[in-house]
Amino acid sequence: MLALWVGGIALFTFIITPAIFSSYSRDMAGEIVGRLFPGYFLYNLVLSLLALILFFIPRIVISDIAKKGFRLSLFCLVIAVLINIFVCFQLHPEIKAIKKEIHSFDAVSSDEPLRMKFRSLHGISAVLNLLLLADGVTLLLVGTVIKK
Repeated sequence: MLALWVGGIALFTFIITPAIFSSYSRDMAGEIVGRLFPGYFLYNLVLSLLALILFFIPRIVISDIAKKGFRLSLFCLVIAVLINIFVCFQLHPEIKAIKKEIHSFDAVSSDEPLRMKFRSLHGISAVLNLLLLADGVTLLLVGTVIKK
């Protein structure tokens, strides 16, 4: 589950998106990536929810709630679910609505208010995406390094 989570975010963030933006105009690349985002965000939400649910299955048999690894993992999973819910149902719809009003990023000045709002929200989205990646990496490390 975590491999799909971390690998999916890394692949989309560092390989797919840059390849699309280097191959097409800014407007066309934005259109392509914009069509991929709903599936990408849903993918991240589903994986984080499944990870949280599956996290508790072994805990039914073995009680290790007091262990550091358990608390840190639970914290990371809850944070990931909350971030993904926010991105799916609040941030992405808001970005999409603003993007719809900007007919062309190539033609609109970078200091235009809508473009500045888009840039700000996109920055928040990018930071949250990297935070989710770090969260997933942390969960991988906790699962392999911290045993108590």
